[in-house]
Amino acid sequence: MVMAQSLFITLKQQHPNCLIDVLAPSWSLPLLERMPEVNRAIAMPLGRGEFGLLARVRIGRGLQSNHYDQAILLPNSWKSALIPFFANIPKRTGYIGEARWGLLNDVRRLDKKRLTMTVQRFVALGLPADVPQPPVYEFPKFSISPEQQSLVCQKFGLTFEYGRRPLPRGEGRGEGMVDNILALCPGAEYGPAKRWPAEHFAAVARQKHAEGWQIWLFGSEKDRVVTEEINTLSGGMCRDFAGRTSLAEAVDLLSLAERVVSNDSGLMHVAAALDKKLIALYGSSDPGFTPPLHHFAQIISLKLDCSPCFERDCPLGHTRCLADISPERVLVALDN
Repeated sequence: MVMAQSLFITLKQQHPNCLIDVLAPSWSLPLLERMPEVNRAIAMPLGRGEFGLLARVRIGRGLQSNHYDQAILLPNSWKSALIPFFANIPKRTGYIGEARWGLLNDVRRLDKKRLTMTVQRFVALGLPADVPQPPVYEFPKFSISPEQQSLVCQKFGLTFEYGRRPLPRGEGRGEGMVDNILALCPGAEYGPAKRWPAEHFAAVARQKHAEGWQIWLFGSEKDRVVTEEINTLSGGMCRDFAGRTSLAEAVDLLSLAERVVSNDSGLMHVAAALDKKLIALYGSSDPGFTPPLHHFAQIISLKLDCSPCFERDCPLGHTRCLADISPERVLVALDN
């Protein structure tokens, strides 16, 4: 969803007065609300993998009154093309995917050798079919207001001063105090083969806290086991937000951080879209396919012979592609 913003930016560049509505899973709506190019976010009531033919017919017919000129489909599935078809949208653009002839009438063939990155594949759909490939694209950039930052600070007991980093209420800014925030994102929904070891995250946390930094931990409810382990190993010096925030709150809190260390995950892409100084750690996945879209993001990947394997668990049982990335290397990258 973060990478889709590059498509929205491209559409606005091509058609400055266009209105962009996005039909997407309800969990992703907070991200869309922070993209200034999006006019309206529409919650998709069907879950991933759910066919629901009658529901798709009903949703499509319900969208007819909006009189859309074009629909662009990012998923490649056959069922995802049904709603634009039943919405009678005159131009329906997408890759052929699962033999979607008829459902699409602006059919593109995906050249994976030329379009090697996901973001390139998205952006190409917003341009005429005869434009040279790969396309030029803009990086995603979320818009977070001071009001949003202030509200999330109030909820979690942080003193907010616009233009300065927040502190827990009651803490003064003593002489020599550094109030920068380091965000650590140790989760990865895909599996353990994408997760840097908890003890490595803890080592980074201990060192940066000793230098005067606040350490904030981010993740979903599923990540609480690892964030609690990191906090324990680091001596309880971290503020653990994992599983305690909504996605919107996590995004707004992350916007307050100065630097971010993250596995290859959704929050990594969010941090890049928030214009953060980012260290991205890659193991089983390919940084060339879905890199963080930010000029100053630093990717650390050992590029072992066995990676990227794209497996959820290390098939060799050692996960050296991540375990052998030392905390010292990440600390040097943060300082640089």
